[in-house]
Amino acid sequence: MADSESRLPDFENPPLTEVAISVQFESLPALQVPQIGLLWSKFRDRFPNTEQHTPLDPVIESFEQPVHPKIQFEISNVPLVPRCWFLNDAGSELVQIQLNRFTRNWRKVDKSDLYPRYQYVRSQFVQDFEYFCSFLETEALGIIKPIQCEVSYINNIESTKDWNKHSEIGKVLAMWNPGKVGNLLSNLESGRVATQHVVRSSDGDPIARLHISTQPAFSAADNQPIFVMNITARGAPFEQSIQGVLGFIDKGRELIVQGFKSVTTLEMHKVWGLKE
Repeated sequence: MADSESRLPDFENPPLTEVAISVQFESLPALQVPQIGLLWSKFRDRFPNTEQHTPLDPVIESFEQPVHPKIQFEISNVPLVPRCWFLNDAGSELVQIQLNRFTRNWRKVDKSDLYPRYQYVRSQFVQDFEYFCSFLETEALGIIKPIQCEVSYINNIESTKDWNKHSEIGKVLAMWNPGKVGNLLSNLESGRVATQHVVRSSDGDPIARLHISTQPAFSAADNQPIFVMNITARGAPFEQSIQGVLGFIDKGRELIVQGFKSVTTLEMHKVWGLKE
Protein backbone atom coordinates (compact mmCIF):
# COMPACT_ATOMS: atom_id res chain seq x y z
CA MET A 1 0.00 0.00 0.00
CA ALA A 2 2.98 2.31 0.48
CA ASP A 3 3.64 2.48 -3.27
CA SER A 4 0.06 3.47 -4.13
CA GLU A 5 0.10 5.94 -1.23
CA SER A 6 3.07 7.81 -2.72
CA ARG A 7 1.32 8.10 -6.09
CA LEU A 8 -1.86 9.67 -4.76
CA PRO A 9 -2.59 13.41 -4.79
CA ASP A 10 -1.86 14.95 -1.39
CA PHE A 11 -3.38 18.20 -0.13
CA GLU A 12 -1.96 20.10 2.84
CA ASN A 13 -5.36 21.56 3.76
CA PRO A 14 -8.15 19.49 2.18
CA PRO A 15 -11.75 20.70 2.66
CA LEU A 16 -12.64 17.35 4.23
CA THR A 17 -15.28 17.32 6.97
CA GLU A 18 -16.08 13.61 7.32
CA VAL A 19 -14.74 10.17 6.42
CA ALA A 20 -16.83 7.02 6.81
CA ILE A 21 -15.67 3.43 6.30
CA SER A 22 -18.50 0.92 6.22
CA VAL A 23 -19.11 -2.81 5.77
CA GLN A 24 -22.50 -4.30 4.94
CA PHE A 25 -23.00 -7.95 5.82
CA GLU A 26 -25.67 -10.63 6.00
CA SER A 27 -28.14 -9.70 8.74
CA LEU A 28 -27.51 -10.95 12.29
CA PRO A 29 -30.99 -11.40 13.84
CA ALA A 30 -29.52 -12.33 17.22
CA LEU A 31 -27.91 -8.88 17.52
CA GLN A 32 -30.68 -7.14 19.42
CA VAL A 33 -30.70 -4.05 21.65
CA PRO A 34 -29.52 -5.88 24.82
CA GLN A 35 -26.57 -7.37 22.94
CA ILE A 36 -25.66 -3.99 21.43
CA GLY A 37 -25.80 -2.55 24.95
CA LEU A 38 -23.38 -5.22 26.11
CA LEU A 39 -21.11 -4.34 23.19
CA TRP A 40 -21.19 -0.66 24.15
CA SER A 41 -19.96 -1.54 27.63
CA LYS A 42 -16.77 -2.81 25.95
CA PHE A 43 -16.38 0.44 23.94
CA ARG A 44 -17.51 2.79 26.70
CA ASP A 45 -14.07 3.99 27.82
CA ARG A 46 -13.38 5.51 24.38
CA PHE A 47 -16.98 6.18 23.34
CA PRO A 48 -18.92 7.26 26.44
CA ASN A 49 -21.91 8.72 24.55
CA THR A 50 -24.66 7.00 22.58
CA GLU A 51 -27.39 7.90 20.10
CA GLN A 52 -30.08 5.90 18.32
CA HIS A 53 -30.99 6.37 14.65
CA THR A 54 -33.11 4.69 12.01
CA PRO A 55 -31.24 1.78 10.37
CA LEU A 56 -29.84 2.37 6.90
CA ASP A 57 -31.22 0.20 4.11
CA PRO A 58 -28.74 -2.18 2.46
CA VAL A 59 -27.42 -0.74 -0.81
CA ILE A 60 -25.88 -3.18 -3.26
CA GLU A 61 -24.08 -2.11 -6.44
CA SER A 62 -25.36 -3.97 -9.50
CA PHE A 63 -23.37 -3.92 -12.75
CA GLU A 64 -25.80 -5.82 -14.93
CA GLN A 65 -27.06 -2.54 -16.40
CA PRO A 66 -26.33 1.17 -15.80
CA VAL A 67 -28.87 1.81 -13.06
CA HIS A 68 -28.80 3.28 -9.60
CA PRO A 69 -27.57 1.02 -6.80
CA LYS A 70 -30.11 -1.58 -5.76
CA ILE A 71 -31.69 -0.97 -2.37
CA GLN A 72 -32.67 -4.21 -0.67
CA PHE A 73 -35.46 -4.35 1.86
CA GLU A 74 -35.39 -7.06 4.47
CA ILE A 75 -38.77 -8.39 5.61
CA SER A 76 -38.67 -9.98 9.02
CA ASN A 77 -40.85 -10.62 12.05
CA VAL A 78 -37.99 -9.41 14.24
CA PRO A 79 -38.78 -5.97 15.79
CA LEU A 80 -36.90 -3.03 14.29
CA VAL A 81 -33.50 -2.66 15.94
CA PRO A 82 -32.11 0.90 15.84
CA ARG A 83 -28.77 1.92 14.40
CA CYS A 84 -26.71 2.67 17.49
CA TRP A 85 -23.97 5.26 17.60
CA PHE A 86 -21.07 5.14 20.07
CA LEU A 87 -19.39 8.58 20.21
CA ASN A 88 -16.33 10.06 21.86
CA ASP A 89 -16.76 13.15 24.06
CA ALA A 90 -15.92 15.54 21.23
CA GLY A 91 -18.30 13.83 18.79
CA SER A 92 -15.50 13.70 16.25
CA GLU A 93 -15.21 9.90 16.18
CA LEU A 94 -17.96 7.32 16.27
CA VAL A 95 -18.86 3.71 15.66
CA GLN A 96 -22.22 2.81 14.12
CA ILE A 97 -23.76 -0.63 14.66
CA GLN A 98 -26.88 -2.15 13.14
CA LEU A 99 -28.03 -5.68 12.26
CA ASN A 100 -26.34 -5.66 8.85
CA ARG A 101 -23.79 -2.84 8.86
CA PHE A 102 -20.70 -1.61 10.73
CA THR A 103 -19.39 1.92 10.18
CA ARG A 104 -16.45 3.88 11.58
CA ASN A 105 -16.47 7.69 11.19
CA TRP A 106 -14.21 10.66 11.68
CA ARG A 107 -15.91 14.08 11.63
CA LYS A 108 -14.68 17.65 11.73
CA VAL A 109 -16.63 19.13 14.64
CA ASP A 110 -14.67 22.32 15.28
CA LYS A 111 -13.19 24.58 12.62
CA SER A 112 -9.74 24.05 14.16
CA ASP A 113 -9.97 20.25 13.90
CA LEU A 114 -7.33 18.79 11.59
CA TYR A 115 -7.97 15.71 9.47
CA PRO A 116 -5.90 12.93 11.11
CA ARG A 117 -5.28 11.34 7.69
CA TYR A 118 -6.52 8.13 6.15
CA GLN A 119 -4.03 5.78 7.81
CA TYR A 120 -5.35 6.78 11.23
CA VAL A 121 -9.03 6.39 10.26
CA ARG A 122 -8.24 3.04 8.63
CA SER A 123 -6.36 1.76 11.69
CA GLN A 124 -9.27 2.71 13.96
CA PHE A 125 -11.70 0.95 11.64
CA VAL A 126 -9.58 -2.22 11.70
CA GLN A 127 -9.26 -2.15 15.49
CA ASP A 128 -12.96 -1.62 16.15
CA PHE A 129 -14.25 -3.92 13.40
CA GLU A 130 -12.04 -6.79 14.57
CA TYR A 131 -13.25 -6.21 18.12
CA PHE A 132 -16.85 -6.26 16.89
CA CYS A 133 -16.26 -9.57 15.08
CA SER A 134 -14.62 -11.03 18.20
CA PHE A 135 -17.58 -9.94 20.33
CA LEU A 136 -20.04 -11.63 17.98
CA GLU A 137 -18.06 -14.85 18.14
CA THR A 138 -17.69 -14.77 21.94
CA GLU A 139 -21.41 -14.15 22.46
CA ALA A 140 -22.39 -16.70 19.75
CA LEU A 141 -24.31 -14.02 17.83
CA GLY A 142 -23.12 -15.01 14.36
CA ILE A 143 -20.22 -14.59 11.96
CA ILE A 144 -19.72 -11.59 9.69
CA LYS A 145 -20.25 -12.42 6.01
CA PRO A 146 -19.43 -9.16 4.18
CA ILE A 147 -21.34 -8.38 1.00
CA GLN A 148 -20.49 -4.70 0.33
CA CYS A 149 -17.78 -2.25 1.36
CA GLU A 150 -18.09 1.52 1.25
CA VAL A 151 -15.84 4.53 1.70
CA SER A 152 -17.28 8.05 1.78
CA TYR A 153 -15.57 11.44 1.91
CA ILE A 154 -17.63 14.59 2.54
CA ASN A 155 -16.06 17.94 1.67
CA ASN A 156 -17.32 21.42 2.52
CA ILE A 157 -15.79 23.62 -0.18
CA GLU A 158 -15.74 27.15 1.19
CA SER A 159 -15.80 30.31 -0.91
CA THR A 160 -12.52 32.11 -1.59
CA LYS A 161 -11.36 35.41 -3.07
CA ASP A 162 -11.89 33.80 -6.49
CA TRP A 163 -15.51 32.76 -6.00
CA ASN A 164 -18.27 33.79 -3.58
CA LYS A 165 -21.52 32.91 -5.39
CA HIS A 166 -23.07 29.56 -6.22
CA SER A 167 -23.34 30.70 -9.81
CA GLU A 168 -19.54 30.42 -9.99
CA ILE A 169 -19.58 26.64 -9.72
CA GLY A 170 -17.31 26.48 -12.77
CA LYS A 171 -14.49 27.90 -10.63
CA VAL A 172 -14.82 24.89 -8.32
CA LEU A 173 -15.68 22.02 -10.67
CA ALA A 174 -13.39 21.34 -13.60
CA MET A 175 -16.10 19.09 -15.04
CA TRP A 176 -18.68 21.92 -15.16
CA ASN A 177 -19.50 22.62 -18.80
CA PRO A 178 -23.13 23.63 -19.34
CA GLY A 179 -22.51 24.51 -22.99
CA LYS A 180 -24.54 27.06 -24.93
CA VAL A 181 -27.79 27.68 -23.10
CA GLY A 182 -29.01 30.84 -24.80
CA ASN A 183 -29.98 34.20 -23.36
CA LEU A 184 -32.87 32.87 -21.27
CA LEU A 185 -30.61 30.58 -19.21
CA SER A 186 -27.45 32.66 -19.28
CA ASN A 187 -27.92 34.16 -15.80
CA LEU A 188 -27.05 31.06 -13.80
CA GLU A 189 -27.93 31.37 -10.10
CA SER A 190 -26.73 28.02 -8.85
CA GLY A 191 -25.92 24.49 -9.95
CA ARG A 192 -25.55 20.94 -8.69
CA VAL A 193 -23.92 17.91 -10.25
CA ALA A 194 -24.28 14.17 -9.60
CA THR A 195 -22.34 11.55 -11.54
CA GLN A 196 -21.55 7.87 -11.14
CA HIS A 197 -18.63 5.99 -12.66
CA VAL A 198 -18.05 2.24 -13.08
CA VAL A 199 -14.54 1.15 -12.12
CA ARG A 200 -13.14 -1.96 -13.81
CA SER A 201 -10.29 -4.31 -13.03
CA SER A 202 -7.38 -4.90 -15.41
CA ASP A 203 -9.44 -7.77 -16.83
CA GLY A 204 -12.32 -5.42 -17.63
CA ASP A 205 -14.64 -6.70 -14.91
CA PRO A 206 -16.59 -4.09 -12.88
CA ILE A 207 -15.36 -3.97 -9.29
CA ALA A 208 -16.76 -0.72 -7.90
CA ARG A 209 -18.91 2.29 -8.58
CA LEU A 210 -17.77 5.82 -7.71
CA HIS A 211 -20.53 8.31 -6.89
CA ILE A 212 -19.78 12.05 -6.90
CA SER A 213 -22.37 14.64 -5.95
CA THR A 214 -21.91 18.38 -5.47
CA GLN A 215 -24.65 20.68 -4.23
CA PRO A 216 -24.86 24.30 -3.05
CA ALA A 217 -25.31 25.10 0.63
CA PHE A 218 -24.51 27.78 3.19
CA SER A 219 -22.07 27.55 6.07
CA ALA A 220 -23.78 27.21 9.45
CA ALA A 221 -21.08 29.36 11.06
CA ASP A 222 -21.30 32.48 8.89
CA ASN A 223 -23.97 31.78 6.26
CA GLN A 224 -21.43 32.06 3.46
CA PRO A 225 -21.94 30.00 0.27
CA ILE A 226 -20.25 26.62 0.14
CA PHE A 227 -20.45 23.52 -2.02
CA VAL A 228 -20.89 20.16 -0.31
CA MET A 229 -19.19 17.39 -2.25
CA ASN A 230 -19.88 13.77 -1.31
CA ILE A 231 -17.72 11.10 -2.95
CA THR A 232 -18.52 7.44 -2.26
CA ALA A 233 -16.84 4.28 -3.55
CA ARG A 234 -18.87 1.10 -3.09
CA GLY A 235 -18.55 -2.52 -4.16
CA ALA A 236 -18.08 -6.10 -3.04
CA PRO A 237 -15.08 -7.10 -0.88
CA PHE A 238 -12.23 -8.63 -2.85
CA GLU A 239 -12.61 -11.80 -0.78
CA GLN A 240 -14.61 -13.00 2.23
CA SER A 241 -12.13 -11.91 4.90
CA ILE A 242 -10.90 -8.82 6.70
CA GLN A 243 -8.08 -8.68 4.14
CA GLY A 244 -10.64 -8.69 1.33
CA VAL A 245 -12.61 -5.93 3.02
CA LEU A 246 -9.50 -3.80 3.53
CA GLY A 247 -8.40 -4.46 -0.04
CA PHE A 248 -11.58 -2.86 -1.35
CA ILE A 249 -11.50 -0.04 1.20
CA ASP A 250 -7.94 0.91 0.22
CA LYS A 251 -8.90 0.81 -3.46
CA GLY A 252 -12.03 2.86 -2.76
CA ARG A 253 -10.03 5.51 -0.98
CA GLU A 254 -7.60 5.72 -3.94
CA LEU A 255 -10.53 6.19 -6.32
CA ILE A 256 -11.98 8.95 -4.15
CA VAL A 257 -8.73 10.91 -3.87
CA GLN A 258 -8.01 10.61 -7.59
CA GLY A 259 -11.61 11.47 -8.44
CA PHE A 260 -11.60 14.52 -6.18
CA LYS A 261 -8.54 15.93 -7.90
CA SER A 262 -9.99 15.21 -11.34
CA VAL A 263 -13.31 16.97 -10.82
CA THR A 264 -11.96 20.10 -9.10
CA THR A 265 -10.11 23.04 -10.64
CA LEU A 266 -6.42 23.91 -10.57
CA GLU A 267 -7.28 27.16 -8.78
CA MET A 268 -8.88 25.25 -5.90
CA HIS A 269 -5.93 22.86 -5.80
CA LYS A 270 -3.74 25.87 -4.99
CA VAL A 271 -6.09 26.90 -2.19
CA TRP A 272 -5.95 23.42 -0.66
CA GLY A 273 -2.16 23.17 -1.05
CA LEU A 274 -1.77 20.34 -3.54
CA LYS A 275 1.74 18.89 -3.16
CA GLU A 276 3.56 18.29 -6.41
